[in-house]
Amino acid sequence: MPQAPTTSSNGDVVWCRIPGALISEKGVVWLRESAHADRQDLVKRILSGEYSKPFVIDDGETRRLHFSLKHAQSEMRLDEPYALVYPHTQKMMTFLLFLPEPQHVVIVGLGGGSLTKFCWRQLTRTCVTTVEVDQNVIDFGGLFDLPPSDARMRIVHADARDYFAQANAPADVILLDGCDKLGTAPEFCDELFYQNLRASLRPQGILVTNMAGPRSSQHAHRRLIADTFEDRVILVDVRSCSNRLAFAFNDTRDFPNWWWAIHRADMLAQQHGLDFQTFAELLQRGYRRRKFQPSNGTKRTAQ
Repeated sequence: MPQAPTTSSNGDVVWCRIPGALISEKGVVWLRESAHADRQDLVKRILSGEYSKPFVIDDGETRRLHFSLKHAQSEMRLDEPYALVYPHTQKMMTFLLFLPEPQHVVIVGLGGGSLTKFCWRQLTRTCVTTVEVDQNVIDFGGLFDLPPSDARMRIVHADARDYFAQANAPADVILLDGCDKLGTAPEFCDELFYQNLRASLRPQGILVTNMAGPRSSQHAHRRLIADTFEDRVILVDVRSCSNRLAFAFNDTRDFPNWWWAIHRADMLAQQHGLDFQTFAELLQRGYRRRKFQPSNGTKRTAQ
């Protein structure tokens, strides 16, 4: 079971613990603050939404990363720390239907490390790079049982816009899951950013974007992704919440290969413990609903 930190200093990371009951929660709340911080002031700012740093609520069964009390950004079960708890993270792994053995997966947004840990443990031949802009989020990695960096896994403290504007190792898959208090980070809603994402993918690469927040914001991201990937995009709703996933395919020759995807579903379900049969059905349903522009320029609706 992942261990909780003490309230003493560990290098430049200092922890403060307050009773969850003070904010009407079970368990305890962990903050990246001095052990001698004014707890009354911290409680007041958390309750009002004015506390500007991430914090963790540990109820003895789960640990949740929060940017505010209204929404949890990530959740980990203490008895199964490497499992994907949220449906949207499970469905983001649907890319394995098309690329079951990626060489390099780049994840944008660390959160509690759910996607990072899952990819690192389940895809044993894959290098996993996670880009996170907030050092405070990175500092919580120990609370979420994040493995130490090695030849196969690394955390990059950087703005994703700067990271993808540079020449880095090409990715087979990019999982874009960077959010703020309101939803998908507004800084990502930029044409150049999505162009740089596509340029960072290998020819048969896939971008998976978690679009969260107001529908108007989701529509803006969807338009940018469709324009950037020449409409080779499939949308999947996450029914347990208002999130929507966009799967964008870089390959123009075979969009997508359903025969291989369907035949891989059972094998992937056994390997990774996720319902890839249902994932394949959801993706096919999204594919049938979409309209796309084929390479010959004739517009048609997929049947």
